[in-house]
Amino acid sequence: MQAAQTTIDPDEVAKFEAMAAEWWDPNGKFKPLHMLNPCRLDYITSQIAAEFDRDLSTREPFKGLRILDIGCGGGLLSEPMARLGAEVVGADAAERNISVAQVHAEQSGLDIDYRHTTAEALAEAGEQFDALLNMEVVEHVAEPLTYLTACRQLLRPGGIHLCSTINRNAKSFAMAIVGAEYVMRWLPKGTHEWHKFITPDELCKLLKQAGLEPVDRKGFVFNPVLWTWSLSPRDLSVNYVTASIKPA
Repeated sequence: MQAAQTTIDPDEVAKFEAMAAEWWDPNGKFKPLHMLNPCRLDYITSQIAAEFDRDLSTREPFKGLRILDIGCGGGLLSEPMARLGAEVVGADAAERNISVAQVHAEQSGLDIDYRHTTAEALAEAGEQFDALLNMEVVEHVAEPLTYLTACRQLLRPGGIHLCSTINRNAKSFAMAIVGAEYVMRWLPKGTHEWHKFITPDELCKLLKQAGLEPVDRKGFVFNPVLWTWSLSPRDLSVNYVTASIKPA
């Protein structure tokens, strides 16, 4: 059988392989994600709950839902989804990330199906999910449209695709690269490449071309005074997240 086409960029994978051991260190190289995670989870859980009419006040509101966390890293999103009752598959192109995620899930008493694989390979295998978490990945792939098309194939009709990335403008260069990598040193220099950032309008167009129906988008806004992140319906100038549906 012919191997699945891949949009993996080997140089991008190598960056995250080198940082894999630090995924669960809140003060390590992934400090920005640990800080952002509560805000990401707020958006993710509310969108999934609304789409599938789930009550987040119940013990396992996502029970019966199958969720794919693509580019799962060390499992910062996979673990909360599992705790909410979902059947979770965490996939990553960096093998060391999977090893770290598996060990942490075992230590946490969570049953998560972690796999060293790609979206394209999962799609070719016929895997299907109710929800797909595609967070901070699309700016690292070689061909965003091909990648997003594979993501759409992985969703069941009526499934929800949640995708976050970084806008491309002077402010995002100043904050996501100069600020995060050079001034605050939250991330190793070279983690992000500004020309790979995607504007909200570009992402909306790509999602539509991939066969998905965009239904919502919000900004993740960092407050340097309170040192917190919040959701904004208007400010998508740096980090932002989108929700789209696979038509039934």
